[in-house]
Amino acid sequence: MERMFGTDGVRGVANQELTVELAMKLGQAGAYILTKDCKHNPTILVGCDTRKSGDMLAMALMAGICSLGAKAVYLGVIPTPAVAYLTRAYHADAGVVISASHNPAKDNGIKFFNRDGYKLPDELEDEIQRVIENEMKEVTFHSGAGVGSIEYRFDARDEYVEFAKNLLNLDLSGLKIVVDCACGAAYYTSPKTLKELGADLVVLHNKPDGLNINDHCGSTHIESLVEAVVEHKADLGIAFDGDADRMIAVDENGKVVDGDQLMAICGLFLKEQGKLKHNTIVTTVMSNLGFSLMAKEHGIEAPMTKVGDRYVLELMKEGDYSLGGEQSGHIIFLEENSTGDGLISALHLLEVIVNKKQSLSELTKVIQILPQALINARVPNEKKYSYMENQVISDAIAELEAKFKGEGRVLIRPSGTEPVVRVMIEGKNQEEIEQEAKQLADLIVKELAD
Repeated sequence: MERMFGTDGVRGVANQELTVELAMKLGQAGAYILTKDCKHNPTILVGCDTRKSGDMLAMALMAGICSLGAKAVYLGVIPTPAVAYLTRAYHADAGVVISASHNPAKDNGIKFFNRDGYKLPDELEDEIQRVIENEMKEVTFHSGAGVGSIEYRFDARDEYVEFAKNLLNLDLSGLKIVVDCACGAAYYTSPKTLKELGADLVVLHNKPDGLNINDHCGSTHIESLVEAVVEHKADLGIAFDGDADRMIAVDENGKVVDGDQLMAICGLFLKEQGKLKHNTIVTTVMSNLGFSLMAKEHGIEAPMTKVGDRYVLELMKEGDYSLGGEQSGHIIFLEENSTGDGLISALHLLEVIVNKKQSLSELTKVIQILPQALINARVPNEKKYSYMENQVISDAIAELEAKFKGEGRVLIRPSGTEPVVRVMIEGKNQEEIEQEAKQLADLIVKELAD
């Protein structure tokens, strides 16, 4: 059986691929693996984003948790990083988030955190899958007084707001900020935090209806944010994704500022303050070549991992580093939270703006972003890992790698969360690399079509 977990939990179309039966089994197997060494009755926090299917899957998952005698604490709609933080703050034994992040509303996902608020390593996820495939034969189910219970804590999101507000000594008075909440989990916590810190806010896409999450809004669809920043003459714009663990910014001129630029701005500020541990920022292979050049110029180490904030986190923990992230806007400030946190990332960016008294466009000058083209080739999910087995595709990739050697780079990889193969090319000429990337993506689609 193929691996159930991707780079960010188990994902699929809700009620088709990610069924209530699978959600219940994940609750059972996850509770068993993550709490089997507990000497007390375990407690597991459960949160979700704004998708209509969230409650349905949460109830099934919590039924599975309760069947093992554990207590489920349902936090309702809440950002993914809030669940990570509250798992630690409440001394819970595990946390679970029901979300498909930046995916469309029809999709959903289930991802686990351990008692320290960290996403699970591959080995533990494989253990959960093994228990499910073994039909729960090693699991003890409870009855009578041994059955677990559900506690509802919809006030917990306010505790996360207080945590975020008190992280940095920030006064945002005088700053006009446009915030795009993606009709997702940030719709309450992010505007509340920024308003209470004194910002003048224009809030977009903060009325979720269960179906409009990420629908032409949020960090992957920033067109309306760009327009609003220019229209309202704002100092900057901030966009979150569906579960608010990533953030992308827009400067006062309406120009997008991605994760690489955000890490450069915040990382250099932390270095000046003597707070960038080991003068290192962890990135992924998708980071722009300009980031490596910036790091070298400023005496910063920039080791790379494979794509996925969990892999960034693993290297950060291993090397005792304080900052890392992805071009997509997943940024981890490890001394403050154990996972990517869009709100904390926004607060750190605002800290630099306030302290430096510079506009965001001025701050971005610390890094020169080289031309980069990224095209998604949509293919059947079961074929996305086998593209190199196709001789036509592998020959085309080899030809491109030879063409751009020494003047750029070619990176092809299957998405861990969507049925796509991502084609990324860096080079000197934007038009040329976009054309080459599209041609290769079209070829991949054609060769791997059903």
